[in-house]
Amino acid sequence: MNDSSEHNKKPADINFAFFGTPSFATIILDELETAGFIPSLIVTQEDRPQGRGMEIQPPETKVWATKRDITVFQPLTLKDDDALKALRVFDKEKPFDIFIVASYGNIIPQKILDIPIHGVLNVHPSLLPKLRGSSPVVGAILEEEKTGVSIMLLDEKMDHGPILKQKEITVSPWPPYAPHLEELLAREGGKMLAEVLIPWTDITIVPTEQNHNKATFTKKVSKSDALINLEDLAELNLRKIRGYAGWPNAFTFFEHKGKQIRLIIKEAEIVDGMLVLKKVIPEGRKEMSFEEFQRGFLKQTEA
Repeated sequence: MNDSSEHNKKPADINFAFFGTPSFATIILDELETAGFIPSLIVTQEDRPQGRGMEIQPPETKVWATKRDITVFQPLTLKDDDALKALRVFDKEKPFDIFIVASYGNIIPQKILDIPIHGVLNVHPSLLPKLRGSSPVVGAILEEEKTGVSIMLLDEKMDHGPILKQKEITVSPWPPYAPHLEELLAREGGKMLAEVLIPWTDITIVPTEQNHNKATFTKKVSKSDALINLEDLAELNLRKIRGYAGWPNAFTFFEHKGKQIRLIIKEAEIVDGMLVLKKVIPEGRKEMSFEEFQRGFLKQTEA
């Protein structure tokens, strides 16, 4: 039923706008492009200051679109009439068959969800209804033993709409590091989208309602969540170190010459039931092995 070869439409026949901002979204765009699906419009967040120098940088999806001469729309919000009018202008030039949303970051009101002929599809990196919300990749690493990707039809409620396609992703060993898991889920999500776009617009897929009674929710991650106590259970700390990898990065404090040194933990593993730190970044220093840190910092403290 989901095999596009059974349909007369071609990928180029699908006119769609893509709403997304970070690398997760660009990986999905790469997979869609490989399958022949190219958006006519990319909607993304505004350019923002990033990095140590806080220089203004474009979102990764804007960079992706600019390389391909695809029109980019960067509204501050989609809640006002200006955004709605602008999208309607694009739609009037050539009606949108569908919108696709993947890690966009702004709320999309119903009046915009109503624009495309076949609604709005979302790539959500979890096995919905589990792990709804803003941090499903982190949530899976902290709480679950497996995860996957869901392609759903968006409605106004958070991650609430019916499912078109869902796939469990096997990752071994578990828990994985968040950037690795995010890339795996994005790639699979892009491939799944490519499989459903033509059948969905041909109205040959019947979506399945989520079991809302089994829904679980994730919260927005803050930097303070990544503070770990090395006295806690090894399994708990390993999940935090790997789940918060990339951002905000798990950290702890060590005493050094009467001061507390903030230590970012980049890599760790469990050996014989004990947490073993592998790579760390001491405050104000470059990444090093934990053994180097112990030799250079902790022994100075003991002396």
